[in-house]
Amino acid sequence: MSALPENIHTTFDRILQRSDKEALLNQHGIVIWMTGLSGSGKTTIAVALEKLLAEKGVLTQVLDGDNIRSGINNNLSFSEADRKENIRRIAEVSKLFVECGVVTLNCFVSPTKDIRQQAKDVLGDDMVEVFVNTPFEECEKRDVKGLYAKARAGEIKNFTGLDAPFEAPENPFLNIETVGRSVESCAQEIFNAVMPLIKQ
Repeated sequence: MSALPENIHTTFDRILQRSDKEALLNQHGIVIWMTGLSGSGKTTIAVALEKLLAEKGVLTQVLDGDNIRSGINNNLSFSEADRKENIRRIAEVSKLFVECGVVTLNCFVSPTKDIRQQAKDVLGDDMVEVFVNTPFEECEKRDVKGLYAKARAGEIKNFTGLDAPFEAPENPFLNIETVGRSVESCAQEIFNAVMPLIKQ
């Protein structure tokens, strides 16, 4: 890691530490990183999961492509370089939440192994990867945002799964197959798996 510029002076040694904040919240901060195609159900499942966690007193923050790209990353395109920068910024923001003990539910296509590894390099063991496994054909059939129709018409370039690659995770923490299942069932499966990590 490169040295900080001389005009940057960190205060990490003077602020409350992560352990203090986790003790305050009575929870362990982690990032539940949901990857999958557009329309696979990542955010919908995260919203249901957030409610389950809230019922157990867990403080969470949901991050997804829409709220991130409309704000902190609104200057980025969908080129390969900008996709990598998008994920780098998301990982760094997520790290700040985790350091405060917050459980962060990340819903991002994050289409390649290299991009997801980039996030893991920032977050380390605090990141658990959940593959929201919905086939392209099912996502296109749902087309909840009308993106697939636009991509087929050539109005959207570099669309993941069509003219840009999607590399499925090889060994995710969880592989959630959504076809034929309810949102609640998918959320419950994730909840059951992550609660031991949150309430240690």
